[in-house]
Order: sequence, then C-alpha cells, then structure tokens
Amino acid sequence: MSGGLARMIAVRIGLGALTLLLISGLIFGAMGLLPGDVAEAILGQNRTPETVAALRTQLGLDQPAWSRYLDWIGGMLTGDFGKSLASGRPVADLIGGRLVNTLSLAAYAALISVPLSIALGILAALYRGRLADRGISIGALTAISMPDFFVAYVMIFLFAVTWGLLPSLAAVTPDAGLGEWLYRATLPALALTLATSAHMLRMTRASIVNVLASPYVEMAKLKGLTPSRVVVRHALPNALAPIINVVAVNLAFLIVGVVVVETVFVYPGLGQLLVDSVAARDVPVVQAACLIFAAAYVSLNLLADILAILTNPRLRTAR
Repeated sequence: MSGGLARMIAVRIGLGALTLLLISGLIFGAMGLLPGDVAEAILGQNRTPETVAALRTQLGLDQPAWSRYLDWIGGMLTGDFGKSLASGRPVADLIGGRLVNTLSLAAYAALISVPLSIALGILAALYRGRLADRGISIGALTAISMPDFFVAYVMIFLFAVTWGLLPSLAAVTPDAGLGEWLYRATLPALALTLATSAHMLRMTRASIVNVLASPYVEMAKLKGLTPSRVVVRHALPNALAPIINVVAVNLAFLIVGVVVVETVFVYPGLGQLLVDSVAARDVPVVQAACLIFAAAYVSLNLLADILAILTNPRLRTAR
C-alpha cells in the first residue's frame, strides 16, 4: 500500500470519527429540545416541586448542558451507557440482547438480498433490452417506490393473513431455537430484502453493462465465449468495485432501517426498544440506541468508501 493511499484512508477514518462526534451532539441536543420535563413525566400527577427538584438533581438535569453532554459521551466511550429511567436497569443490559437480535435479522436479510440482487443484476445485464431485463427493472423500480412499512403490511396480508404460511408477529423469545427463530424472522427479513435489493440489483446491472462495452470484453466475444461466461468470467470481476460499494451502503441501511420493520412485526430488536423508549421518555435508552444506529451507519459507509479506494487499481498501484 502506497503512502498516499494510506493517508487517504486515514483521512476517511478521521472524517468518519468527526461525523460521529457531530451526530452525538445532535442526538443529545434533540433530546434536550423535547417538550416537557423528564422529571415531571417520571413522577406523574402526584409530583410536587420538591420531588421534581430532587429528581432533577439525582438525574443530573440541574447541570449545564455541556457538562451533561461530556459526562454522557465520556460514559459511552468507556462502555457506561447509564441507567434506564423507566426500569432502573443498566442501559447496556437492555440494549445487549436487542442489538444481537437486530444484527441477526440484518444478517439474515443480507444473506437473502445480496446473492439475490447480484444474480438478478447479472441476469438483467445478460439479457439487457429483452423481456427478462424489463421485468426485473420494473420490479426493482416498484420496490424502490414503496415505503418499508407498506411493504411490511403487504407481506403480512399475503403471507400471514391470505396464505397462512408465516406468522404476522415476530415475537421471538430468548430461548427460541434456530428453527423457531428462522420461522418467525423470515417475514421481516423478506421485507428488508425487498427494500434493499433494488439498489444493489440496479448497480450490479449498470456496472456489468458498462464493463461489457470494454475492448477486452469484445475480444472475449470474438473468441467464441458464451455470453454467460463473458459476463461471469470477464465482466463481473471488473465491475466489483461499485457493486461492493453499494452492498456495503445497503448493509448500513439494513441495520438502520430495521426500526420500521421491527415495529410493524413487533420484533424484539433495538429498533423496537427505541420506539418503546421514545414513548416512555426514557432518554438514556433513546440516546444510546440512536448513537449505536449512527455508529453502525457511519462505520459501514466508511467501510464502503475504503473498499472503493482499495478496489481502484490506479490508487492501489500508485507510488
């Protein structure tokens, strides 16, 4: 790796860290802008000015905003997420199992969407301009146009209500086996797959079609190679850079975009915990969950950026 390439990657990492720091400030500031007083909301109608003042002191709400932000971000960096205002339990304990569930669901959806998108993209490029290409393109545009919650409800209507193949609620328990988990998580995973596959499919098709116009591909055709072999052996390896980039970006969306899908299917993940905590005004949980989602999104976008740099032959061989 050349020195210039290493510096470029270091700059990207630094920008990613700065972006995450700015996002943490926005999250903390947004929590402070919520209407009402957290202490009053916790104590309810039987509160008195004395009890409100005592609880505000206990929660540190009487401190300046900058001091509370530094305490919060310092605790996050050391793994101390604070305590839930609703249950009194450590936030880390509440988030731990939920985060595993969310990552498992995102991985399940990725295992379906990535191979499916690349295969359909190759098929569309191989038969570009024909019926198969047009059908795949129309399906991809339709999927892009539909919001996640609409896709989720349509799948519930078809697979759970009409055909009775899958459960409408993904209420997975901690002691559920792999088979039970797959059975209950399949419908939300399919909803995420439909929401993300279209972008990867279209990028795969566009990248391969662009490479197919190259002189070396034309030479491979003149040698008598079949179209499928030309695409798989010659076009696909040289179109991987943009495909890898869009796959990494969509993996970020899979993790962040689960909030809506988890809420619709009542899946016990971090997104569902975030929605419940917002309703309960559980500020420490909301802040921690939002920062984790932001960190996942920034990290995977940073990974996509670095992979795009590393797969660029001109940068990789630069001296």
